[in-house]
Amino acid sequence: MQHPMAGIQDFRRENVLPHSTSRSRLTLLLQSPPVKFLISPEFFPVLHSNPSAYRMFTNNTCLKHMITKVRRDTHHFERYQHNRDLVGFLNMFANKQLELPRGWEMKHDHQGKAFFVDHNSRTTTFIDPRLPLQSSRPTSALVHRQHLTRQRSHSAGEVGEDSRHSGPPVLPRPSSTFNTVSRAQYQDIVPVAYNDKIVAFLRQPNIFEILQERQPDLTRNHSLREKIQFIRTEGTPGLVRLSSDADLVMLLSLFEEEIMSYVPPHALLHPSYCQSPRGSPVSSPQNSPGTQRANARAPAPYKRDFEAKLRNFYRKLETKGYGQGPGKLKLIIRRDHLLEDAFNQIMGYSRKDLQRNKLYVTFVGEEGLDYSGPSREFFFLVSRELFNPYYGLFEYSANDTYTVQISPMSAFVDNHHEWFRFSGRILGLALIHQYLLDAFFTRPFYKALLRILCDLSDLEYLDEEFHQSLQWMKDNDIHDILDLTFTVNEEVFGQITERELKPGGANIPVTEKNKKEYIERMVKWRIERGVVQQTESLVRGFYEVVDARLVSVFDARELELVIAGTAEIDLSDWRNNTEYRGGYHDNHIVIRWFWATVERFNNEQRLRLLQFVTGTSSIPYEGFASLRGSNGPRRFCVEKWGKITALPRAHTCFNRLDLPPYPSFSMLYEKLLTAVEETSTFGLE
Repeated sequence: MQHPMAGIQDFRRENVLPHSTSRSRLTLLLQSPPVKFLISPEFFPVLHSNPSAYRMFTNNTCLKHMITKVRRDTHHFERYQHNRDLVGFLNMFANKQLELPRGWEMKHDHQGKAFFVDHNSRTTTFIDPRLPLQSSRPTSALVHRQHLTRQRSHSAGEVGEDSRHSGPPVLPRPSSTFNTVSRAQYQDIVPVAYNDKIVAFLRQPNIFEILQERQPDLTRNHSLREKIQFIRTEGTPGLVRLSSDADLVMLLSLFEEEIMSYVPPHALLHPSYCQSPRGSPVSSPQNSPGTQRANARAPAPYKRDFEAKLRNFYRKLETKGYGQGPGKLKLIIRRDHLLEDAFNQIMGYSRKDLQRNKLYVTFVGEEGLDYSGPSREFFFLVSRELFNPYYGLFEYSANDTYTVQISPMSAFVDNHHEWFRFSGRILGLALIHQYLLDAFFTRPFYKALLRILCDLSDLEYLDEEFHQSLQWMKDNDIHDILDLTFTVNEEVFGQITERELKPGGANIPVTEKNKKEYIERMVKWRIERGVVQQTESLVRGFYEVVDARLVSVFDARELELVIAGTAEIDLSDWRNNTEYRGGYHDNHIVIRWFWATVERFNNEQRLRLLQFVTGTSSIPYEGFASLRGSNGPRRFCVEKWGKITALPRAHTCFNRLDLPPYPSFSMLYEKLLTAVEETSTFGLE
């Protein structure tokens, strides 16, 4: 997990300029030195001249993904600006001998780490602004490249006006009348698999001219030209053989947008190919092949667009005046009395003040402007203490030692109802001010926040053994096997007592006919056991800060992403720390398809896959090597299991994905996407 200060001084997303609009704030961000450097046409030549940065770029798939996205659309920088790898990468290019730009100042936090204050926009960041190529004026090379791009677009028969992302025509979004037959024909004439699209793109007659306009050194790099010619001749198998070649990967990364949107000329004339009404050449995630198929397949209730939900949520918060002022929510905190000061001050504010006022945090003895640094650190430190099982309000789940839930023993903590109300307020304040917490909760906890009823599958996140016993009862005929009544034994003050699950339950035997009701009541008892009033207090405090109607747009998995954060996943680290069982191995064709699918997923879908298999989107600070299961460290595992008609299924306590041996990449992609987006923990046949 990122250090508490690591995100403190980053560019803020909230309203830091009085009377400025969201558009103007975003404009300031997109004119910052890091963005100018990343989108510069000279970025890759400069990268090649920096061996350390070049090595980091080629070895870090996540970093390469972020940079590619920002170069394609600068608005992505707003999302990635806090990423630790991106910050470290950019600082490799900083010239510390130069003076800071006008209006900039360097300071140090309490640990002596340098950060930079931009007084022009009143923001702070760990990224050193002394980066090369800060000129915003397009170079002649850039103008020439844009001219060539337009020429190539017109020669390919592109329809529509020129735009910022000129390029070959994109794959159209399937219309509502796009039937199965025409879709099959469409996939026959237009490459869908990413490797096939690379091959089709490289087989263009004038490909070397296209490549050389962005990589002039290609004329002298005979080895790389031979590799490209090898792929043109051998097709996808040749590409697979060269998939780890750094120079080839670097070259192809320059053309990711063109590759994804490339349509062979013969396909443009095919009746199954339909250009979008606007004929727009702008590529977008919604136009990607995987999303097209998902949209064509999934019924409306299952369509997910978490990022759009999140943007709309924050837009509504801003429209309704949440955290905008003009009043101030001032917190003056002593570091050695952190929880005490936070509790006394936050609980002293009214509901209206918590919702409307702008937050300012000052640590005693460290007075200064709060450009988000102290506030971000405050939420990190408070959450690390408040939700720590050591203090008695929360406990670890039965399955691991990093997800927490409300503890039944919290009833013995003095003033515990107010402390849980305070906990809810902390969650609400972090949500509306867009700060992450150093705490990861069980899925039933998020459902409780949303006031959603839990079911049997949610019990797996609390107690795997208890879940397995009830799951067995659900799946098997219990006639003449189990001798149970509608009662449960529970421990109270060290004494075992019998509690009825319903009036007269001690005299009602559990049968095959009524076992469904028994399971539902047992689930309710296990999840609510001794924590009903504490949960009510916490939820009350949460909704004293944020309107329930605004939060209701999220489901439990999405709310976890909002509170715990949407960290970029390092695919290389993930793959290097994955185990295989049942005959699978790293070079097995199904496993290669699996990782190709994960690579095609966007970051939200990768986080959902991680949630699906491990029960949380949280990645330990040490990386995937430190993933934990129910009984200690347990790495991500893929096991060969099931019929090809079945969906993949997950065992969250063991971080294991049961993956059937699907006969094709397209089937694996569809099944895995369906499992991640549309099911609970266990796949359905």
